Amino acid sequence: MLVVLLSLAGWSYLTAMVVDMVPAMDMSEAGPGMGLFNAFNLFAGLPAEARAALAALCLPAGSTFGMPGADMTPSDLLKIFLMWAMMALAMMLPTAVPMLRKYFSEISLKTGSATQPVSATLAAACGYLTIWLGYALLATFAQWLLSRAGALTDMMAPATLALTISVLFAAGLYQFTPSKHFCLQRCWYPRWAFTEGRVHPGTGHGYREGLVQGWACLGCCWAVMTLMFAVGLMNIIWIALLGSLMAIEKTFPSRWLPYVIGAGLLLWSGFLTFLLMSGHLSV
Repeated sequence: MLVVLLSLAGWSYLTAMVVDMVPAMDMSEAGPGMGLFNAFNLFAGLPAEARAALAALCLPAGSTFGMPGADMTPSDLLKIFLMWAMMALAMMLPTAVPMLRKYFSEISLKTGSATQPVSATLAAACGYLTIWLGYALLATFAQWLLSRAGALTDMMAPATLALTISVLFAAGLYQFTPSKHFCLQRCWYPRWAFTEGRVHPGTGHGYREGLVQGWACLGCCWAVMTLMFAVGLMNIIWIALLGSLMAIEKTFPSRWLPYVIGAGLLLWSGFLTFLLMSGHLSV
């Protein structure tokens, strides 16, 4: 139940950010697919020039709920970290549910207590989240660097195709690496599944196992999670798509799915590169 509540909290926060942006911002600037939300504001049906003019007159960055400003003050960095933390709750915590259920079942077999399995499983969830909060901290630093370099817009979307293509290519390539598949196997079959008789129903053990599984999940999913830099950090459509994709990949053992995902990302980056080189798209 706590996992569900935390996931809902993450989704509620991200949804509130988008809802507050919709009335007065050109949502197409938030990434592919987000232009659909312009049907709910004054940008619906307007040409790009008119949208740009209206956007310049509307609320500046940082004036809506949760949105950082362009100055990147400590308050803005805190907002960015909180956004990434909420993305971890919304996208990554649901993917841990199968692992937490298996851990709860394993502990329940070793004790008849009604409280020990619950407390150990909650500790495992905390260990898992510790790793992803660490990722949120690194992602905040990366976003700060990219913003300072002018690679991200005020709407936290790529300002240049070079960033989009680079992230897509790197994420696609990682899907074919041994590290990806080793970590994915640990997500399918947790370490304690092979340590018969050495699973202890305590919170300390639960937290440690949560850390181990969190590391495995990070090694499995960091590249797909980082795709948010390519599609727009507030692109709630892609948050849902990528979260679902990672959940499927971690829940249903399949050796070919990671390759399919990787091939799709490489083809996407190659297609954008072709359009860029042929002059159909500008940097």
